[in-house]
Amino acid sequence: MKKSIVIWASIFGLIAVILGAFGAHNLKKIVSPNILSIWQTGIQYQFYHTFALLFLSNLSNIKPKYINFSFYGFVLGIILFSGSLYLLALKDFLGAPWLKYLGPITPIGGLFFILGWLGILCGAIKGDK
Repeated sequence: MKKSIVIWASIFGLIAVILGAFGAHNLKKIVSPNILSIWQTGIQYQFYHTFALLFLSNLSNIKPKYINFSFYGFVLGIILFSGSLYLLALKDFLGAPWLKYLGPITPIGGLFFILGWLGILCGAIKGDK
């Protein structure tokens, strides 16, 4: 599982750098500062939870079921929270006003982030494997 977590963290980190650079160099030319702020929030949370995944891959005193739970929470959180923010920020550029309906997906992604952290907390409380 450790290898899978590191692979996913690497992929999410790579994507965050690419999307961050795109936002800083290209997107800021075509969207308002408010929309760019939405994009940057997605990047920030993706990076935070990419680092959380790397941290998770190094936990050895927590039972695998808690690590797995947190892993899935962070992965789904990145996809739903950050992914929905990216799409919401691009809805006008893409000419897809229907993307505004993704707004309720963002807090679901946030809930998965919370569950991921809760998994680490529960695992730490429960102790060694």
